[in-house]
Amino acid sequence: MSVDIGGLELRGPVLAASGTFGYGTEVPLLERRALGAMVSKGIFLRAREGTPPPRIAETPSGMLNAIGLQGPGSEVLIRDYAPRWAEWDFPVLVNINGESAAEYGELAAMLDGVPGVAGFEINISCPNVEQGGLYFGNDPRAAAAVTEAVRRRTRLPVWVKLTPMVSDIGVIARAVESAGADALCAINTFVGMSIDLNAYQPRLSFRTGGLSGPAIRPLAIHLAHQAARAVRIPVIGIGGISRAEDALEFLVAGCTAVQVGTATFVNPRAIAEVHDGIAAHLQGKEFRSLAELPRYLPRD
Repeated sequence: MSVDIGGLELRGPVLAASGTFGYGTEVPLLERRALGAMVSKGIFLRAREGTPPPRIAETPSGMLNAIGLQGPGSEVLIRDYAPRWAEWDFPVLVNINGESAAEYGELAAMLDGVPGVAGFEINISCPNVEQGGLYFGNDPRAAAAVTEAVRRRTRLPVWVKLTPMVSDIGVIARAVESAGADALCAINTFVGMSIDLNAYQPRLSFRTGGLSGPAIRPLAIHLAHQAARAVRIPVIGIGGISRAEDALEFLVAGCTAVQVGTATFVNPRAIAEVHDGIAAHLQGKEFRSLAELPRYLPRD
């Protein structure tokens, strides 16, 4: 079930989503045969402490998190984690973040050519401090500027992770495609909030957090489908996938591959089960490859 994502050949269509596998410490415990690739936890140029606890709150059919992009910084990643990735039999892409387009580009340049770094997933759900805190992913020009800044500094594959918090995801998708993105990841988490009725306060210290899990899946499929219709580059579907049937919905809706994240917190075998379930579906329908799976992707 190999797939090609913007020139990066993967042995399977099921990837580990950013954040849920950290920087790969737990990967040796997984059934790696089913893992097409891993996207690392987000990284900035310099170390970040993140937000104070509580950072996670369970919700019906989902989870809110406000980790605050805590991370060790690029130098620690290069020294401690990338050498481990270089020994693995699947690629690792680094989820990169910044406070300006120039900072994204600088980080990409620092990581470009580092053994173990196979590509980049740009998180554009970050505030642009040079533009009054407007999120890069909410403005097509800002999203394109970040993508172009990274594209200029690396020959590695560049994926852009789209935010769902926009009025027209297709506009953002086309903007980053034009700026040089090799693939899109759709979608990042929705912003949500939950209240503790004993304390009469938000359950997260940051007040709001990113909502993930099965609750967002129908919304995520719709947005991934819209993105796929808008561009010619591959789209990787993300959002509430815990079963093969969930992944197949994204694939039929126009995605080339999927990422599994929150489900692995409750089921460490989720990626293997999704992978094997997709293979069983293809075999049951007598499809010889993933390419034969019917796609619903009408073009306007």
